[in-house]
Amino acid sequence: MRMLLRCIGALAVVAILAPSAKAADIVDTAVGAGNFKTLAAALGAADLVETLKGKGPFTVFAPTDEAFKKLPDGTVAELLKPENKAALAGILTYHVVPGAVMAQQVVELTGASTVNGQRVDIKTDDSGVMVDGAKVVTTDIKCDNGVIHVIDSVILPADKTIPETAAAAGSFGTLLAAVGAGGLAETLGSDGPFTVFAPTDEAFGALPAGTIETLLKPENKQQLVDILTYHVVAGRVYSPDALAAKNAKTLQGTTVAIAPTESGASVNGARLLTTDLDASNGVIHVVDRVLIPSGKNVDAKKMIFDAISTGVPMYNAGHHAQCASLYQRTMESVMASTSDREMRSHMRMVLTAAKRETCPMERAWTLRRGMDQMYVRLP
Repeated sequence: MRMLLRCIGALAVVAILAPSAKAADIVDTAVGAGNFKTLAAALGAADLVETLKGKGPFTVFAPTDEAFKKLPDGTVAELLKPENKAALAGILTYHVVPGAVMAQQVVELTGASTVNGQRVDIKTDDSGVMVDGAKVVTTDIKCDNGVIHVIDSVILPADKTIPETAAAAGSFGTLLAAVGAGGLAETLGSDGPFTVFAPTDEAFGALPAGTIETLLKPENKQQLVDILTYHVVAGRVYSPDALAAKNAKTLQGTTVAIAPTESGASVNGARLLTTDLDASNGVIHVVDRVLIPSGKNVDAKKMIFDAISTGVPMYNAGHHAQCASLYQRTMESVMASTSDREMRSHMRMVLTAAKRETCPMERAWTLRRGMDQMYVRLP
């Protein structure tokens, strides 16, 4: 708390240096200050002057002329061209937050949703306040339709689509292959916005042997689409809003449950590894497990058969722990894919019993007996 008070105090001192003339709207205040000429020109080129002279209120993180000069040579001139009007507007609205957020509130935030739709990260420490890496140098310049906080760098929104962002990350190769096979690449590359719970390559690798290959077959395209769209929610839903909502309806048509955990949060039991990765048309949350929609069995009987076929020689070769791990993953996948409450209850009991076993050999056998019982019951 003392650290926050020091930051607020320091920012307030800087604020005294701000123009203190009679309150005017945000645009007139910026023009009158004399060190926002590039920003004013950009607002004009993007047709945003009337918007920021409107009722608001708005909070503007305003880059100075010096901040714009930090951009690579030619960047500003290129953005001011009529053909780049949409891109310029996207950048400028990324500096604007709805409402009047004063410095005392800013230092309590970790992020804020902008008029652009994307979210800026806010970090406060002993050195001051940073907004997406730009330092806040002057605060609380009050206007009659909001407030201006001055920053020392231009902040830029994400400019890659969801598929492009996933490709650049390098850990979603299987997901992207599945999206391509399901014919969803164009959709996820469109305007959206979308929220994607994205399983990593490791998450797909945890599925029972043969599952991915089966799903990628042309005859299983609809099943693949059902699974992929179960990972997608319409709109841009950031983690705080997702946790507050507790569930979200997916493009597949059914809902996923979002809940806090001791280590963070989960979606249908899958752990959220990373949250709030911005893309130009949405946001990505990384999950450690593939989500299977209820009632959409991924050929559960075949999954069990393949797991046992792989697990038996593994067990006989003395790899008891690996065999138990394979059986556990298979049972969890089947449990997530069935709507049969009695069967889900049975599997939960088996998994709980297996976790109590300290001997890998006994754990593998406990799970194997449970899978045998499931296999008989499945149609």
